Amino acid sequence: MDPEAGAAAPPPPQNQAKQKQKVSWRSVLLLAYQSLGVVYGDLSTSPLYVYKSAFAEDIQHSETNEEIFGVLSFVFWTLTLVPLLKYVFIVLRADDNGEGGTFALYSLLCRHARVNFLPSCQVADEELSDYKKDGAGSSPKTSFGSRLKSALERRRVLQRLLLILALIGTCMVIGDGVLTPSISVFSAVSGLELSIAKEHHKYVEVPVACVILIGLFALQHYGTHRVGFLFAPVVVLWLFCISAIGLYNIFHWNPHVYQALSPYYMYKFLRKTQRGGWMSLGGILLCITGSEAMFADLGHFSQLSIQIAFTSVVYPSLILAYMGQAAYLSKHHVVDTDYRIGFYVSVPEKLRWPVLGIAILAAVVGSQAIITGTFSIIKQCSALGCFPGVKIVHTSSKIHGQIYIPEINWILMVLCLAVTIGFRDTKSLGNASGLAVITVMLVTTCLMSLVIVLCWHQSVVVAIAFVFFFGTIEALYFSASLVKFLEGAWVPIALAFVFLIVMCIWHYGTLKKYEYDVQNRVSVNWLMSLGPSLGIVRVRGIGLVHTELVSGIPAIFSHFVTNLPAFHQVLVFLCIKSVPVPHVRPEERFLVGRIGPREFRLYRCIVRYGYRDIHKDDLEFENDLVCSIAEFIRTGSAGPCGANEDNLKDEDKMTVVGTSATHADGIQMSEDNVDDVGVAGSSRREIRSPPLIKPRKKRVRFIVPESPKIDVEARDELRELMEAREAGVSYILGHSYVRAKQGSSFFRKMVINLGYDFLSRNCRAPTNAFSAPHASTLQVGMVYPI
Repeated sequence: MDPEAGAAAPPPPQNQAKQKQKVSWRSVLLLAYQSLGVVYGDLSTSPLYVYKSAFAEDIQHSETNEEIFGVLSFVFWTLTLVPLLKYVFIVLRADDNGEGGTFALYSLLCRHARVNFLPSCQVADEELSDYKKDGAGSSPKTSFGSRLKSALERRRVLQRLLLILALIGTCMVIGDGVLTPSISVFSAVSGLELSIAKEHHKYVEVPVACVILIGLFALQHYGTHRVGFLFAPVVVLWLFCISAIGLYNIFHWNPHVYQALSPYYMYKFLRKTQRGGWMSLGGILLCITGSEAMFADLGHFSQLSIQIAFTSVVYPSLILAYMGQAAYLSKHHVVDTDYRIGFYVSVPEKLRWPVLGIAILAAVVGSQAIITGTFSIIKQCSALGCFPGVKIVHTSSKIHGQIYIPEINWILMVLCLAVTIGFRDTKSLGNASGLAVITVMLVTTCLMSLVIVLCWHQSVVVAIAFVFFFGTIEALYFSASLVKFLEGAWVPIALAFVFLIVMCIWHYGTLKKYEYDVQNRVSVNWLMSLGPSLGIVRVRGIGLVHTELVSGIPAIFSHFVTNLPAFHQVLVFLCIKSVPVPHVRPEERFLVGRIGPREFRLYRCIVRYGYRDIHKDDLEFENDLVCSIAEFIRTGSAGPCGANEDNLKDEDKMTVVGTSATHADGIQMSEDNVDDVGVAGSSRREIRSPPLIKPRKKRVRFIVPESPKIDVEARDELRELMEAREAGVSYILGHSYVRAKQGSSFFRKMVINLGYDFLSRNCRAPTNAFSAPHASTLQVGMVYPI
């Protein structure tokens, strides 16, 4: 007997490949299942209100069935061309390193066209791994693409138009975050009208819908991860219900309803109804509400999982649901005052109460998805300097992107309640929601045409064909929605206008404030003229001077030194900024460099985050920051800036340093309560601070590798950094008062003195991004005439 027969032999390479493929497919299918609850909640509840909105006023259901079959044909082809063809097979490919949405497209275009919409952009940012991952910066292969790229790089007007286009789409998404919960919950609750007398149901529907909405927003601070495991089962159960009821209605009432899927019925519908049929398209387009979520939530899932979920589950279920409703209505033509064309009339009477309960749960799930998406897109705008600072609470440490913004949550709740109580019917809510949905899709189509030329390097003919085909469809629906401006469509326009004004004012004020900082920064030569001691008393500890500048010394520092001629033994000019990529890898997080000679102990540290990255808390952030400076000192990658060198060259002397977790073979920091703790390994040695005169709570140690050897100066510098860390970290924050300078126009004074000043006083300052503790914070006030 072979002695090794009992041992498990490794599988052959072919079996290993099969096992890997099996695990991969299992992961994809699991993601596809989870996406049903997060991505498709809104889209799956659209059968609740599509037919009711389409037949609200503009068209009437007749004995010939031309209207109902025409609406069904429009619904089928709209679902096929827009969500299936456009989003699933084309738009999902235009991801920004795995992220989707309006701002992801805008960020992608800015990198390929080299449009620096962030004032603090550096050449070093273009060396990020994810920046050039998709070929950003490469020249288009077509002559038109090269001319278009050159025009975007040179003309500021085109850059501003591109930004405004992206902001319009973003504002409409926020507006959709107000309207979708209202129409979804109200339509689900409207099933009560079939069980309550007509004179009473209006007094029941609105209060019940408001109570559900208040409960939905009140539970947001708990985070969706606590009930998220229920999302997918609820949506799956809902899709099973509507598809099963659809099949029942098809076979029981009209098995030949499938013939209405022919495009010929759209022609018959428009020929008979004419203007009324065109206006009813505003209600029909609600069948694709929530389609944008497939692209916006791409970062939480994968392209393949979203495609599988839609094509195999969501799309067939929706088609069966709409066909079933049409089959039922084709045999029921009596329309009186007690009868309404809607979803619940096609549900068998014995199943209405259970279906009503499932519909309410599905509406809540769909509303939750759009609310979370609104939080996410506002976080992106804030990170990219296009929205005032807000408090961002991460509700889950395991699920990426689960955030809660208290201020936005309560604003959305108030607006949802106002819209629900103000309209009190599905017709007006549908008109408002439809315009918001189709506007976002039009913006996506416009941005995608630029992506096709600049990013995919395709011919301009392909881009024109894309815009012409999908833009024509969406423009038709947009015109039908815009006509109903006075019947509810004004709401998303008003909401988008207010949010757009806020975004533009904040972006303009932030840009002008940064330009003032750049123009009034202090040169390194002035700092060095103070002498080796800098003419200032140095106290123990580390001082973090927060600044938006990536080069030079901020004017607020000279203002601070003038009024208080003392600062810490180690001073770090800290810049926390966002870059136009969704995520920055931990090994590329920090840029570290010196300001002045080594004995000054002045450093510049630039911390880079992507627009979807999570900012760490203060303690972990402090440890990573100190470790990055220590690793920079150990490696000695960048020499000091000479006295005769301009401060603008500091950027060229910056060194990329990762977080402490990314350089396991580098310096590690340890904080112990006991002074004499053993060395953590024979290949490393400790650098300790001198014995303490008074006992301290923490003893900080740097554990450095044995090789390569570090020189005496670097060892002294590390010891001083360690002593400073033990003494504590203080935050020196600038508190600016922005005013329009003398001689400014009346419009500029209104924007700066009223608009930007109001927003900056009532919103969180950018310096709160890293949660500086109040006990260790010193604020320095300055007036900024811009």
